[in-house]
Amino acid sequence: MKRVSPLFMVLLVLGFFFATYNLLTMIIHYKTSSSENWDFSDPTIQMPENLKEGGDSNSKYHVALTATDAPYSQWQCRIMYYWYKKVKDMPGSDMGQFTRILHSGKPDNLMEEIPTVVVNPLPEGLDRGYIVLNRPWAFVQWLEKATIDEEYILMAEPDHVFVNPLPNLAYGKRPAGFPFFYIKPAEHEHIIRKYYPKEKGPVTDIDPIGNSPVIIGKSVLEEISPTWMNVSLRMKDDPATDKAFGWVLEMYAYAVASALHGVQHVLPKDFMIQPPWDLEVGKSFIIHYTYGCDYNLKGELTYGKIGEWRFDKRSYLSGPLPRNLSLPPPGVPESVVRLVKMVNEATANIPNWDTLNRG
Repeated sequence: MKRVSPLFMVLLVLGFFFATYNLLTMIIHYKTSSSENWDFSDPTIQMPENLKEGGDSNSKYHVALTATDAPYSQWQCRIMYYWYKKVKDMPGSDMGQFTRILHSGKPDNLMEEIPTVVVNPLPEGLDRGYIVLNRPWAFVQWLEKATIDEEYILMAEPDHVFVNPLPNLAYGKRPAGFPFFYIKPAEHEHIIRKYYPKEKGPVTDIDPIGNSPVIIGKSVLEEISPTWMNVSLRMKDDPATDKAFGWVLEMYAYAVASALHGVQHVLPKDFMIQPPWDLEVGKSFIIHYTYGCDYNLKGELTYGKIGEWRFDKRSYLSGPLPRNLSLPPPGVPESVVRLVKMVNEATANIPNWDTLNRG
């Protein structure tokens, strides 16, 4: 029997990939048309005074987060949903309903506990192990199939904890985003220009944000999300872009997609804090516990080295973290102490915490 040429196999695999990519592109109705011409000034970093009180029925936003059925994702979603329920109806909150967008393609054991819509993951292998690439595809599907009563949407993540009632920070048609110090479009102009041509404007028009947290008008997100999906796929398919952006590739894709549609965001600094780098909660609204918090018993940060006391979500990949975590030693910043106390409160009050989502 004649052996199959290796070159033929490579071409066959490439052909399958591009066929899948083109099919997916058609499914999500690729959109690159610019939105209406809006009069934008530079994004602000201060929350407008008229947004601080909240409570306007026309400014309610729907809280939406994407998730998988892995235990690691599940326990974070349960804590997040607990604190959503705690602050939803507090004075100053503009929170509406809540949806966990489950992109595992099938129901899981949290369907009765957390309002959930099941959507499909990307075709097998298309995310290349980068699970976050499913996020824009999940939002595209949800926006097409769900009935969303609110005019705004908060795109959130499982590792967000609501520490204060969150008003609608979006300013008219301008969404509200969070400025991440590591999203620097201007420093990657040679790569950004592959997706954001010069005729669209300067690279500085691209906000230093990801898709979460973002409060955005529903109609604006419906316009942006297919482009966000396609830019994400194109970036992942380009080795130079993939290497340069790494785990924040999808964040850059959202920022570029927004700019392609002429959308810029207001950037309130108090939208979110990220311990251990942010030391105080203050008037912020969300704690994002993406970073590990490592300290010695003197209360000194030992980042990059496992501390004598630590809190790191990645320590609990296969099941829920235990109830009643030990509090940090004296001297640890208030933001970290507050986070651990909030986690402990949630786990103490969520039924079946230790058993429901253990892998």
